[in-house]
Amino acid sequence: MEQAGRGLEEIVAQSLRQAPAGETPLLAWPLVCGSGVAERTRALSYMDGVLRVEVPDAGWKQELQTLAPRYLAAINRYATAPVHRIEFVLAGTDGIGRPR
Repeated sequence: MEQAGRGLEEIVAQSLRQAPAGETPLLAWPLVCGSGVAERTRALSYMDGVLRVEVPDAGWKQELQTLAPRYLAAINRYATAPVHRIEFVLAGTDGIGRPR
């Protein structure tokens, strides 16, 4: 079973390598965070090494910020463009707390 998991991971990695570099962090987000988190969040953009991810509320933002180093390491295993930081932004805001 472990070999099947590694084989599947390699297939996913190869698929991501074929995508445009600037899109790979966005595509990798749901894979690295898992389905439960992916259902509640959305990768918004990637620019200059920063992946912006929308979260539903401040509680989610705080929790995911503690997990960010783990997510960063996982994303950089898959993404062809390096991610240096993940910025979590609240849904319905401009990213710095102002309503859209």
